[in-house]
Amino acid sequence: MSKRRSFLKSATALGAVTLLHQTSWGNEPISSPKPKIKPNKLKPGDTIGLVAPGFAIKPEKLYLAMEALEKMGFKTYHTDRIKGNYGYFSNTDEERAKDVNEMFANPDIDAILCARGGYGCTRILDLLDYEVIENNPKALIGFSDITALINSIYKKTGLVCFHGPVGSTIDDEYSQAYFKKVLMEPQEVLPIKNAILKDPKQYRNSEYYRYTITPGVGQGELVGGSLTLVTAMIGTPYEIDFTDKLVFLEDVEEAPYRIDRMLTQLSEVDSFLKAKGIIFGVCKGCDRKRTTDNFTLREVIMDRIAPLNIPAVYGMSFGHIPQNSTLPIGIEASFNAYKKQLRLLEAAVC
Repeated sequence: MSKRRSFLKSATALGAVTLLHQTSWGNEPISSPKPKIKPNKLKPGDTIGLVAPGFAIKPEKLYLAMEALEKMGFKTYHTDRIKGNYGYFSNTDEERAKDVNEMFANPDIDAILCARGGYGCTRILDLLDYEVIENNPKALIGFSDITALINSIYKKTGLVCFHGPVGSTIDDEYSQAYFKKVLMEPQEVLPIKNAILKDPKQYRNSEYYRYTITPGVGQGELVGGSLTLVTAMIGTPYEIDFTDKLVFLEDVEEAPYRIDRMLTQLSEVDSFLKAKGIIFGVCKGCDRKRTTDNFTLREVIMDRIAPLNIPAVYGMSFGHIPQNSTLPIGIEASFNAYKKQLRLLEAAVC
């Protein structure tokens, strides 16, 4: 069957959206019985489809994203759905979901990059056609609110997705380097090295400090992303199963008491207590000065995470920062909290 006929067949299936079967799930975390699917590696000349599954993206930001990708050697494509505004969203829930579904179904698209994050992804999870996604595997990359998409798609289909830069943040040397290492140059073992902080503002900023919370080593599949989104999915059919996983977390512009609240909620989830490691990126804009009526970010993290006795570290190079490494959801990795080292133990693409 030709690519075009396959595309038409898949696109026809989009009209009958596959809803999640929830009969026996209740509030238990889902754990997909699906075998792991690795997308094809990217190569120069491939076409990257841009989507905005959450907030709207400004035209100038979209142009800069396309320009950065084209300088990296890729072609770009997007539909008209990405250009508008529906309140703070780029479009209606149905249209945003349709954009993602069609990007997967379209054989001319080699990978999908979210143009930006922003709230909205949890609203479209039950509108995604997971059968089409599973039958047309390709890399999906993004962070922030995209956390909901990359973890849910992996759980529902087994497709490895990627926590990495979005279109509006990809114009960074470190981010591009790991984007290429993970998605274009598959290696059986790949150390994820922290960025060298050259900006004095970063170097002196407590939010960028790197420290061990609990020493130890761990190994398991990577899951996680935005702390806000990870906690938002608790108690829903999309809750992440953290059992035997390496959990990576980051957030942006959340006061220490809000970080405290979310970490307290996580620490009451049974599967989170069975994680093999906890890896914090940079929580940009989340620290506050110590006062008589406030705690610092570090005090909150140490207070909430250290008692769990799980190897844990803070300050790795990912999050709402310029230097955002690419971390594949579902790929086996090893972690040394004392040395602040993370290694991928298998190629994320084929």
